[in-house]
Amino acid sequence: MATTQDYAFGEFTFPRGWFMIADASELKDSPLAVRFFGNDFALYRGQSGRVVLLDAYCPHMGTHLAQGGTSYVVQDGLHIDGDSIRCPYHNWRFGSDGRCNHIPYFNGPIPKNARVKSWPVIERYGCIFVWHDPEGGEPDYDFPTIEEWGDPAWVRWKLDDLGTLNVHPIEVVDNMADVRHLGPIHGSTVEYFENVFERHVCIQYQGGGHRTMVGSDKMLETDTWYMGPGLLFSRIRGAYDALQLIMHTPIEDGVIKAWQGLIVKSAHEVASEADVAIARACQETSRLALVQDFEIWANKRPAFQFLQLPNDGPIHKVRTWYRQFYHPKDRAAEFWREVEGVHTVRGVAPAPQKRLAGLLAGGN
Repeated sequence: MATTQDYAFGEFTFPRGWFMIADASELKDSPLAVRFFGNDFALYRGQSGRVVLLDAYCPHMGTHLAQGGTSYVVQDGLHIDGDSIRCPYHNWRFGSDGRCNHIPYFNGPIPKNARVKSWPVIERYGCIFVWHDPEGGEPDYDFPTIEEWGDPAWVRWKLDDLGTLNVHPIEVVDNMADVRHLGPIHGSTVEYFENVFERHVCIQYQGGGHRTMVGSDKMLETDTWYMGPGLLFSRIRGAYDALQLIMHTPIEDGVIKAWQGLIVKSAHEVASEADVAIARACQETSRLALVQDFEIWANKRPAFQFLQLPNDGPIHKVRTWYRQFYHPKDRAAEFWREVEGVHTVRGVAPAPQKRLAGLLAGGN
């Protein structure tokens, strides 16, 4: 299993940024035990509807707050109490801020260290996202807004759980500049390709045939960008207009979990059931394209060093950009300043026009 240290990315094991941790539909009456960034968490929806993410283990005697189906705390429906959660072992109650706010058998002042860490989470687009920062800082960029989500002409996704992959996330992010994989893997006939780097955003413009998604005789154009290290958005124009979101989050150092969704524009002001069926088929096509990449990632050795050809695409630039998330926030500019601007590929036409205005709201 290749680790961050093996790639020499920086002093942090896990990067800073927004990351998906659950499909919102998973949050029902019981808390979820989830593990990301080498850490165990208790994730639950409070009775007000608020989503809460806490470190998993009770400071009293180390019980996992989200486990324990035989406890009467759980069986009697007390596990989630308002926006608080009760420990199944001794019934200590912890609020959404992580502080213990009730010990049923103790009337004295609750110890100050009777608390667990509470993490900043938001619910958007059927997903639960966490802000992860090894320094414990506040988000340094806003979570992006998908304006089409509220448009009834667009069919919303049902998320695909792509499972886990024993690969460091950089092997996935490399694809942003790897123009030469598009032909062998996806049957693409690349007509133009270009990368742009702006602070925490890495952009790819590409157009051409794509056998997996539209056929080699049709034009598929995508404006794709990472907003931070774990969220990829792609505006798709071809057989249909769509917006894809691909998310990958470290579970352990060198292991990721991934999801994808696709919202698709229908031909009607309000999407019909037939439009929904078409959108689901489109999303399945995009999932199959990802399967082609996943097969490669699952069976390759880690690319700690690689022979960079000038015709490959600026993969080393992507890696330099990516390093900012593994260093203290006050050093991030050192890395994005090395690569900011437009980068083309020898032997490939640049993008016909820049479409930076098409980025999602809240991303700059």
